[in-house]
Amino acid sequence: MDITGIISALVVGLIIGALGRLAVPGKQHLPIWLTIVIGIVAAFVGSAIASLFTSMWIFVFAVQILVAAAGVLVIDGAYSRR
Repeated sequence: MDITGIISALVVGLIIGALGRLAVPGKQHLPIWLTIVIGIVAAFVGSAIASLFTSMWIFVFAVQILVAAAGVLVIDGAYSRR
């Protein structure tokens, strides 16, 4: 993977993480770096899940956001207890 692939993964992770964070109501206590990490993981996991059904980009994007929202809920619950 070259530098453009890494930068694009970070940008996509930031967008997916931010949209997943916006989908969760209330205040989250996550730092931005953790939002990016959740977004990157959600992008990969959401793509894998969505590819089982279809390759329509809007469906893949929606599944990625749902996975990111679930990740934000789970990680924020664990992170805010500390």
